[in-house]
Amino acid sequence: MDIHHIINLIDEKKDKWISMSNQIWEFAETRFDEFRSADLICRSLESEGFSVQKGLAGIDTAFVGSYGSGSPVVAILGEYDALSGLSQKSGVSVYDPIEPGGNGHGCGHNLLGTGSLAAAVALKDMMEKEGLQGTVKYYGCPAEEGGSGKTYMAREGCFNDVDFALSWHPWTTNTILPGNSLANCQVYFKFKGKSAHAAVQPHLGRSALDAVELMNVGVNYLREHIISEARVHYAITNTGGFSPNVVQAEAEVLYLIRAPKTPQVQEIYERVCNIAKGAALMTGTEVEIVFDKACSNLMGNVTLNAKMAEVFEEVGVPSYTEEEIRFAKQLHASLSEEDKANEISKLPKEIARNLKDKPIFDMVYPYSDDIADAPLGGSTDVGDVSWIVPTAQVGTACWVLGTPAHTWQVVSIGSTSIGHKGMLQAGKVLAGTALEVMKDPELLEKCKQELKERLGNNVYQCPIPKEILPAQNRN
Repeated sequence: MDIHHIINLIDEKKDKWISMSNQIWEFAETRFDEFRSADLICRSLESEGFSVQKGLAGIDTAFVGSYGSGSPVVAILGEYDALSGLSQKSGVSVYDPIEPGGNGHGCGHNLLGTGSLAAAVALKDMMEKEGLQGTVKYYGCPAEEGGSGKTYMAREGCFNDVDFALSWHPWTTNTILPGNSLANCQVYFKFKGKSAHAAVQPHLGRSALDAVELMNVGVNYLREHIISEARVHYAITNTGGFSPNVVQAEAEVLYLIRAPKTPQVQEIYERVCNIAKGAALMTGTEVEIVFDKACSNLMGNVTLNAKMAEVFEEVGVPSYTEEEIRFAKQLHASLSEEDKANEISKLPKEIARNLKDKPIFDMVYPYSDDIADAPLGGSTDVGDVSWIVPTAQVGTACWVLGTPAHTWQVVSIGSTSIGHKGMLQAGKVLAGTALEVMKDPELLEKCKQELKERLGNNVYQCPIPKEILPAQNRN
């Protein structure tokens, strides 16, 4: 295995990757607005000898950087979008936003996009060194958080010439990631009524806010009558104003519907739509239903997972300084006891015992083929890629044990040396795995055959209707 060469190549450029991840952390750009982040990565790709194609699927911040020619073609997936409302200072163990209400990398995508880039560049360097045939493609994928950029890209055929795909995510443990996520769809329900004085002429008004509230009550009753694995979330994005003495003429609620399979999501979505129509009927208002985005469930691949796990064992885990351990303990102390217990309860007893009093996961989680079908819990647009080509993902310990995603603790650690070490570790695993598969045609064919068998008679159907544009392209 050439993993020691990969390790050296990434370590030689680690200062560049650390600087880049910190810049993206500072940009903290949310879905479809990642202009500076995308430009930074594109310029780096070009400086490393990649040709760059921008504006994929009609999205300004989607791109692909390519090196090499012919088959096999590996896609290394990168993300770089932040989350709203999660501004936080770096390297501190108390909640302290840089800008109250501002954006922050609460899922670590500054690390994700940069670690994947480090992998693509190291793989390119190895291909040059060994004269290896094939093509490495770094996919700049925007709006994973609430935008499903990869799903739009998949709909436009951006992954159709790829042989296999690799990705990763900052995590609390070092593990091959579960291969079974939830499909979802996100939809706006916009109610329009009629304003009136709430005391003098309430009978002349038709409250859009009442409609939103009645819809939410109706959906709450629906929860008992859908499959237990499904999840239905909502946020009221427009309450109609700030004056209680006015009947609100406009109000809006955004729903996110999840279930293990896309057809299950579709069924629940249709029922939610009927509830919205019923709320409009009850209140004498009108409702406009605006489909925003969707993504498919992951399709696991045991063959590719097993190779990635083998490479992960070769790469190993980072070591940490006393200063890093001290900060990790302080950040760990900021978590609730429930958060900590939730993490430990999911680990095998022997591993949990070995981690006693440790704030950072400092081993590689034992691999099992069952991971390919284990539930991930959340959703990811990597799922759409996995229906098209064999796909595997790895998680590395960039966060302290027990840290929930989408929290200020993730933002705080995301531009520290602990996060950087996990990022570089992931890059080494991705590059090493890609190199092993590219040099083994039989292994690649086995990965493809497994995907074909898992799909059976099913074919990929994009869950976003053809007429729906990415959010950035809508008026």
